[in-house]
Amino acid sequence: MSEVAGGPLLEARGVTVAFGGLVALSDVSLSVPPATIVGLMGPNGAGKTTLFGVMSGLLRPRTGTVSIDGHDVTRASPQARAKRGLARTFQRLELFGELTVREHLVVAHRARHRRLNLALDLLGLGARPGPGEDDRVDAVLSDLGLESVASRSAAALPLGTGRLVEVARAMASEPKVLLLDEPSSGLDTRETEQLGEALRRLHAGQGVSLLVVEHNVEFVLSLAQQVTVLDFGRVIAEGTPTEIRGNHAVQAAYLGVSA
Repeated sequence: MSEVAGGPLLEARGVTVAFGGLVALSDVSLSVPPATIVGLMGPNGAGKTTLFGVMSGLLRPRTGTVSIDGHDVTRASPQARAKRGLARTFQRLELFGELTVREHLVVAHRARHRRLNLALDLLGLGARPGPGEDDRVDAVLSDLGLESVASRSAAALPLGTGRLVEVARAMASEPKVLLLDEPSSGLDTRETEQLGEALRRLHAGQGVSLLVVEHNVEFVLSLAQQVTVLDFGRVIAEGTPTEIRGNHAVQAAYLGVSA
């Protein structure tokens, strides 16, 4: 499939996933346009994690397709999707405690440009910065407000800052679209607000599209420009945050009452 000018950067069409006799997703479609923050919501068991896995390459659907920038990647590995411009974070924080914040970004940037010698880079003995490396790392640190902790080790960071470092590491690989898996998990109210502000700066400064999978409804509705809501493996609503707030099917899904 050729690249589609002006089309979505990331798209799932007609995705169905079943585990034995359990249908986790049924004919689900979702698209992430360029330079857009898209939220994916739903109560527990709605199918958010399954759809996230399909779009990131960890799961293959029974039927349906996934494309990146117009290219069919339904059967492609997560590594192949990364080469197409897809990056993701994980709900469970996964950082190298001995590396500084800046070193996390440098390693990710070099891996993207195939300049990584992991053993040497982890010891600080790797190659000199390549073209654009310092500029890219500095820009991401600035957009996420991490300049003041750039030289600190990841092990010394609070959880909220660690979440930002994980986002920054993903962004250092220069993705077109970034998938965020429950980014506010474990954060208090103040940390969640800081995360939201940082993601808005990142989106504005880097022009990257974000797909945010979250259990925190208010966080998604305050951050996203478009929202898709799942319940029992089906799309029950799509629209702007204002439209989603007033949707009776969404209210019923979260409150457990009839629409």
